[in-house]
Amino acid sequence: MLSVGKPLYEFDKLDQCLSKYGVHFEFDDEKQIICSSDIKIDDTVIILNGVISLRREENILVGIAQAPFIMGLADGVMKNDMQYKLMTESNCSGYHLPASQTIKIIEQCQLWREAFCWLAWQNKILELRDLQLIGHNSYAQIRATLMTMMEWDETLRLRIGVMNYIHQRTRISRSVVAEVLAALRKGGYIEMNKGKLVSVNHLPSEY
Repeated sequence: MLSVGKPLYEFDKLDQCLSKYGVHFEFDDEKQIICSSDIKIDDTVIILNGVISLRREENILVGIAQAPFIMGLADGVMKNDMQYKLMTESNCSGYHLPASQTIKIIEQCQLWREAFCWLAWQNKILELRDLQLIGHNSYAQIRATLMTMMEWDETLRLRIGVMNYIHQRTRISRSVVAEVLAALRKGGYIEMNKGKLVSVNHLPSEY
């Protein structure tokens, strides 16, 4: 059974077949647009190295992900009308190819199982995000986001500012986020250094 862990074996098999047909790219700067619904339509994007963010219209942060990662795997089957931007959050490399071509390669190489596993994992991650954010008060959303950040590896946590990430992910006002973070730091529930999250210690369930 597929776990919440990223299906790396399946990614490798997809990458082996897709990479030879892709247009490769490399970004040396942060906050560069890899792809956008305003620029590229119906592309599959494969991230091999680096950290990326997915943002919807009005700069709503859907999430941050570390390589390896695939975006738009199913766009050749169902048109994606969502307005989005995929952006770099570090040095980043990968490739892209038309989603219609991706589907043809998956068919030719009999990679439907691998594609299904990747999409199932991606759907689970989005489902968990919705469970954390939808229908909860501000503190519950901040608490869930802090716990999510602690699951990142240390390198990623030291790159991402806590307040900005929580604000962009939840749309809770900066003043409320700052107030809650200050109270949690004062109570010894979290440790931060230069705006980055260092540790979380038994966050209270209620504010």
